[in-house]
Amino acid sequence: MKKYKYLFWDLDGTIINSFEGITRSFAYALEHYGIHVEDMTELMPVLGPPLRDSFMDMYGFSEQKATEAVAKYRERYVTRFLAESALYPDIDKTIQKLCDSGYQNILATAKPEGFARSLLEYYKLDGYFSFITGASMDKSRDSKIKILEYIISKLNIQNTSDIVMIGDRKYDLCGAHSFGIDGIGVLYGFGSREELEQCPHVYLAKDAIDLYNYIVG
Repeated sequence: MKKYKYLFWDLDGTIINSFEGITRSFAYALEHYGIHVEDMTELMPVLGPPLRDSFMDMYGFSEQKATEAVAKYRERYVTRFLAESALYPDIDKTIQKLCDSGYQNILATAKPEGFARSLLEYYKLDGYFSFITGASMDKSRDSKIKILEYIISKLNIQNTSDIVMIGDRKYDLCGAHSFGIDGIGVLYGFGSREELEQCPHVYLAKDAIDLYNYIVG
C-alpha cells in the first residue's frame, strides 16, 4: 500500500538546476542599481525565497524599489531561463516512473506559473503532472505557504497525511509542516544539509534514484 497519494514537487533546485539563469538575472537587475556581483555563488541565498524579499532583505531595497528590481530581473530572465537551466540527473525518469506507478505528481513552486509551465514543457515533463501551480503575478500566491494552501483547497484534499512535499530548501519543508504535510529534502539542490536537517522531514535524499526508492519503499 502506498504511503502517499500526492507528491508535491518544488521546481528550482529539485527538478531543475536553474542556478545560472536565476543568479545571472538577479545580478543583471542589481547592476541596474550600480551593484556589481562578480561571483554568482554570492547570490545562492536568492534561490528559494520570493525575489522581492531577497532584494529587500539582502540589499535593503524598499518595497517599491524591490518590485521594480524584479521587473528588471525578468527583463533578462524571460529570454534566458530555458537555455540557462538543466534537469538534475535521473529526475525525469523518476518523475515518469512515479506517475506510471499511480502517484499524482503536483507542482508546487514559488516560481511564476508561466515560467514553471514553460520549463516542464521544454523538458517534456508536463504530461506527468496532474496539477501545476506556481506563484501568481498578482501576489495572491507569492509564498510557498500560500501555494500549498491553494492546491489543498483546489484539489479538496481532506487528509494531508496523503501528501509529501519534495524540495531543497527550508521554505519547502517548513511550509509543508505547517499543514501537517511530510517533507522530503533533496541534498543535491540549493539548500545545504545543515539547513534541511534543521527542518521537519521524514527523509533526506542524496539523488533522484534515492528519492524514488524511498517513496516506493
